[in-house]
Amino acid sequence: MLKIENLSKTYRNGVRALRGVTLEIPKGMFGLLGPNGAGKSTLMRTIATLQDADEGSIRLGDIDVLAEKDRVRRLLGYLPQEFGVYPRTSALAMLDHLAVLKGITGRGERRDVLEALLIRTNLYDVRKRRLDTFSGGMKQRFGIAQALLGDPELIIVDEPTAGLDPEERNRFHNLLSEIGENVVVLLSTHIVEDVRDLCTSMAILSNGEVLLAGDPSGAVGKLRGKIWGKKIELADLERCESEYRVISRRLSAGRTLIHVYSDTPPAPNFEPVSPDLKDVYFCALKRVA
Repeated sequence: MLKIENLSKTYRNGVRALRGVTLEIPKGMFGLLGPNGAGKSTLMRTIATLQDADEGSIRLGDIDVLAEKDRVRRLLGYLPQEFGVYPRTSALAMLDHLAVLKGITGRGERRDVLEALLIRTNLYDVRKRRLDTFSGGMKQRFGIAQALLGDPELIIVDEPTAGLDPEERNRFHNLLSEIGENVVVLLSTHIVEDVRDLCTSMAILSNGEVLLAGDPSGAVGKLRGKIWGKKIELADLERCESEYRVISRRLSAGRTLIHVYSDTPPAPNFEPVSPDLKDVYFCALKRVA
């Protein structure tokens, strides 16, 4: 269990990145969902011992994360939003180097560990290729391989599927779901589908605050009968936003489809909508439910 209590962080330029964040994160896949600038990366970096908080606490089991950073790092696997590698080095050589840094110094043990990781991440056949020839998806799978070195108890992945094509994204999802069976995996993303497809628990963060935390399916269930849809002309959007609690809009067949939060039909020409996690997300951001 990862337990975060009243965590706050303000940068020197006055930006309040975290405002009293409190979360309990069990084993399995936990999704941290929020727009860019919500404070997700600040929270990830703080948990990963890369920066200090101004106040609050983080505990991983019996470990005080903010005070016992070396202990945490021995149990941590981290895939940041952007990570650097030696581009002219092969995947195998780079992973071997990182394994030594992680404390896997026995040559035979290291060989077995690397082979298993490369197979698990579907990189074994390209293990001798230079990393600068890898596609975006291959680089992300390599990132997960290095994060899994040393059998971590806590794995943090920050925006892992941004920029991936649908096939690589599905492959990456399958890999993450396998990993999340036995350890705490904290997945930070602004992509709602990632949380919907992978996570049994989640939190929505905006402006450094937790707006909602819990079970994704339970959160969706609370919106049943309260989301209504209607296609409108774009010129009518401002009027609709003034009359109804519009939570989202998107184009549909050349027209603007709006979703409205209401306990009762907003008007006779609105249709009931079966809610999904996107509606939960937008309701939380709009603070209407």
